[in-house]
Amino acid sequence: MQPDLRLAASRRLSRQEFLQVGFSAALGCGLSSLSAARSAQGAAKPRVRAKAIIFVFCTGAPAHQDMWDLKPDAPAESRGEFKPVETKAPGVRISEHLPKLAGIADKFAVVRSMTHKLPSHEHGTHYLLTGINQNPPGATHMASRNDWPCYAAGLQHVRGGDEGLPVGVHLPTYLHNGYGFCGQNGGFLGSKYDPWQITRDPAAPKFQLDELSLAEGLTIERVAARHNLLEEIDRCRRELVESAGVRSMSQRKSEAFDMLTQGGKFREAFDLEREPAAMRDRYGRHSFGQSLLLARRLIEAGVPIVQANMGTMNRWDTHNANFRVLKETLLPPFDQGLATLLADLDERGLLDETLIVCTGEFGRTPLINANAGRDHWSNVFSAVLAGAGVRGGQVIGASDVQAAYPATRGWYPADLGATIYSALGIDPQTQVIDRLGRPHQLNAGEVIAPLYG
Repeated sequence: MQPDLRLAASRRLSRQEFLQVGFSAALGCGLSSLSAARSAQGAAKPRVRAKAIIFVFCTGAPAHQDMWDLKPDAPAESRGEFKPVETKAPGVRISEHLPKLAGIADKFAVVRSMTHKLPSHEHGTHYLLTGINQNPPGATHMASRNDWPCYAAGLQHVRGGDEGLPVGVHLPTYLHNGYGFCGQNGGFLGSKYDPWQITRDPAAPKFQLDELSLAEGLTIERVAARHNLLEEIDRCRRELVESAGVRSMSQRKSEAFDMLTQGGKFREAFDLEREPAAMRDRYGRHSFGQSLLLARRLIEAGVPIVQANMGTMNRWDTHNANFRVLKETLLPPFDQGLATLLADLDERGLLDETLIVCTGEFGRTPLINANAGRDHWSNVFSAVLAGAGVRGGQVIGASDVQAAYPATRGWYPADLGATIYSALGIDPQTQVIDRLGRPHQLNAGEVIAPLYG
């Protein structure tokens, strides 16, 4: 019997959801009716809870029904090979191949009714990394200055930053397919707001960033003299630095100079050799684990937003051999790294002030294809959140029996964005001004209030 994947007649968009995916979300400016709906519903606006955000991004879209939302009673062609297991949180069950996370499930919440309408990697990445539900005008599937700004850019625009310290760091990969994916930079705010992009594997031997290291024979004074000379040379060409999606080299060098001469803690954060060997082993000597360890070190150094990509572009895109790839390649290092990050932050007293967000750009199909894989599916997927006031050990929302559609209220990327900004103490409705002087509402979503219930 083939599972019925049609949207149930009772599953219609509410007026509030329509507004979220409608014209106002595309522009980023909430209509007055959306604001009214928020007020009428008494949407929670939590106090400032987070000093930092670590966004753990599973690029390529992981199979939610094989990790966070297993359906053992679904038809065989849908439920898959994995079994759900009990966790430390009563009533919460996740995949048998996430044993370490199952052991600390009281520390995180799972939102099982995330949803949006476009199962494209480029667009989904744009949505989840910026908190929008539709492309803004002029944006395409390739990074450009028409894109919505990433979270670090939004934070920097509203709050500013500390001299010698970036507001955001993305690591260890830049997501691209010959062109950059949208959502990884300052978008329409301009290159001034682009986060630092790290493209070196922290698990590699002798990992370091050359721009934060002095070559043999150089001193800070000599570097400063060279910097001043380059600044004069660059003065006449600064109007040309706004390239599509890539920040200017002169700006990058200038920031690197500031961090080299002033950002001592920032530089030291990249020196993973300072970390006890036992802790590095605990996270795992692989890219996933060492990237999350580096993320922890960066927030300790004062960087407010760190995005850690779990793999290169579309690494979790399991069209083929979904179960084998998850079981043998992706889930073991992911489970080790994320579970250690949560436990480590808790032990250091940092979990209460650090919001952890983990998701992909969408989910995967309820039906298993002929290649034992799952294909693109955005109608429902899961996100995991922890820290900064989030009540762990709970599940928010539900999908239907085949993990195909939300069975309860759907939560959108804009709602995740509203939750992130609110946790940082920023009103999602804050107005921001783009590089052409046009006003936009930063976010048109609603805080996922049950996270704090």
